[in-house]
Amino acid sequence: METALIILAAGKGTRMNSDLPKVLHRVASAPMLEHAMAAGAMLAPRHTVVVAGHGADQVRAAATLFDEDAQVVEQTEQLGTAHAVAQARPVLEGFEGMALVLYGDTPFVQPETLEKMQEALATHDVVVLGFEAADPARYGRLVMQGDALERIVEFKDAS
Repeated sequence: METALIILAAGKGTRMNSDLPKVLHRVASAPMLEHAMAAGAMLAPRHTVVVAGHGADQVRAAATLFDEDAQVVEQTEQLGTAHAVAQARPVLEGFEGMALVLYGDTPFVQPETLEKMQEALATHDVVVLGFEAADPARYGRLVMQGDALERIVEFKDAS
């Protein structure tokens, strides 16, 4: 089954005290966005869609420099993750494969992890990558029942 990558890259990065879009901050000699795109490219996606927001022109330039076939769409209002993903809908119209959503500010997800997620989609409707933090601090929560995802709770709504 063919894959489409949707890479979320619209964040401002206000905690970084910088005007540079968050995904363009360099880690290990490359923008975080490039690391996410490189990991996703290992899946040989049919489409790569980058959802830009803050500094969209800069994000578009970086994305297309790394992959000239990447399509960049703009999320003009930041209305949440689902809204950001929905911005890719017009570009993917008619596509009938699976969509894998990556965060452009999460640079060290390994291609092997993405391959396992892709394989898991053969037997699950939704696959979510999470982790157990020693200190959950300001992270949201994945509420699970065995290996089934019941819901995702944002930090502000978590007890």
